[in-house]
Amino acid sequence: MNKNAFTKVTLAKGEMNIYDFGDVKLHAYKTNDFIDDEVFIVEKDGKAVIIESPCFFDNNEEFEEYINGLQTEVVGMLVAYHGAGAQCLKSVPRYATENAKEYSENGGGKTLIDNFATVFGEAFDNSVQKITNIIGAGKITIGGIDFIIIPTQEAFDIEIPEINAVYTHMLGHDCHSIVAGAGHADAIITQLKEYIEKGYDLILTSHYTPEDLKDAQTKIKYLESLKEIAADCKGADEFKNRVNERYGNYSGGNYLDMTAGFFFA
Repeated sequence: MNKNAFTKVTLAKGEMNIYDFGDVKLHAYKTNDFIDDEVFIVEKDGKAVIIESPCFFDNNEEFEEYINGLQTEVVGMLVAYHGAGAQCLKSVPRYATENAKEYSENGGGKTLIDNFATVFGEAFDNSVQKITNIIGAGKITIGGIDFIIIPTQEAFDIEIPEINAVYTHMLGHDCHSIVAGAGHADAIITQLKEYIEKGYDLILTSHYTPEDLKDAQTKIKYLESLKEIAADCKGADEFKNRVNERYGNYSGGNYLDMTAGFFFA
């Protein structure tokens, strides 16, 4: 990608960051909603595939208006970790693995949807995505665009070979993430080291603007620090205080609360 081939469009609530790879464009929608959602549009030859969906009604409306302005045909939506927001582009086919479907309809994803609906009320689109196409691991082509589906414990990650990018749930080099204990931290570290080995140009996540491999290395150091701090603490409050002392400029304090709960259940 030409480093100059990047533009930003400011919308009423969110913003759209556009990466031009030539034949393929990536539109990264920063929603500016209460949980910092990020949604992606992969566009090629007049067709577009969406990765995840907005989940607040005002974002749904803004997102649809933006897509209509592109004059492109939306041929599919890949629903991985975010199962809410089904009112957005309702006629578009939904693609997901069987475990991602279960996660959103009955598992941990559904629990999160219910919790967010309680916290955010009528502003939150708590309708669960209706999956129309069950997919498996490996290559799938939608609208002439190739994707590589990588199943995970909860849902699935996505490689986009034509732009040398990968999508996963969370990274964020300067924000806290939900880490479900030392074992989970090790699993994320292994995953990030694989990204570095493969040399992706962009890492796309559900709660942060696109990042690169330097950000992955920063996150590895953060996760190693979490394990080190947790091993030297006796409880969740001490753990949070110690983490905040070291990473006081990090956002996502609610995620740190959840992480502390996992490390000190």
